[in-house]
Amino acid sequence: MQEIVGVRFKKLGKIYFFDPDGIKINKGQNAIVETARGLELGEVAVANRMMDEDKLITALKKVIRIATEDDERIFSENEKKAQEAYKVCEEKILKHGLEMKLIDVEYTFDSTKLLFYFTADGRIDFRDLVKDLAAIYKTRIELRQIGVRDKAKKIGGLGPCGLFLCCNSFLTDLSSVSINMAKNQYLALNPSKINGVCGRLLCCLGYENEIYSELKKDLPKIGSIMETEHGIGKVVSVDVFKRTYSVDLKEKGIIVLSKEKNNGSN
Repeated sequence: MQEIVGVRFKKLGKIYFFDPDGIKINKGQNAIVETARGLELGEVAVANRMMDEDKLITALKKVIRIATEDDERIFSENEKKAQEAYKVCEEKILKHGLEMKLIDVEYTFDSTKLLFYFTADGRIDFRDLVKDLAAIYKTRIELRQIGVRDKAKKIGGLGPCGLFLCCNSFLTDLSSVSINMAKNQYLALNPSKINGVCGRLLCCLGYENEIYSELKKDLPKIGSIMETEHGIGKVVSVDVFKRTYSVDLKEKGIIVLSKEKNNGSN
């Protein structure tokens, strides 16, 4: 067993596990931790607890300390400097005529690295841009091209349902979503209906798919031929929540049956 704490670096970011190194930290407190890109300040999302070592993918880096007032001040100053760097970078992008859209800028806690996140349709030669930025900020510059789903998560907005985007509200991971999930949920394969504001398949297709699969287990498939007390017919539609399905009996027309009330077999 290994003692761990869980830390996230963004409001809805992924939770990463660290070795508390004997420090007791409460959920909601900020902590300074060692990461692959240097020291970072993050919020503790999981307080001290024990975890099976088999569940840990790699050796844990350590918590350095609970964040102090000076740490909080440095973090706040870095955010302000990042906002200024955003404006400068946008000007440089226009100067070099680069077909890219700047999305976000971050300073690492120790200011050893300045990261710029952008979207673009293809590969971008940003070497001259990096040189300009490095000359201004005298630190390591890193440009990262992100996808449209990551862009939506960072920026936020309203989805077609009228609610705030799931990725920007509560989803911590952007899981893979496939067209088969839409088919599994009997949705019309119309891009305007099943795509989100990012232009990709709706995230909710992913986390709603499991319940659809479970509810459909004992319901007939659309297109299957089955025998009912009214005769043999073809299943033309299914309502997984009402537990009903419609069967076309040809001469007798379409009838609606309930799974609980009908013992016909496929």
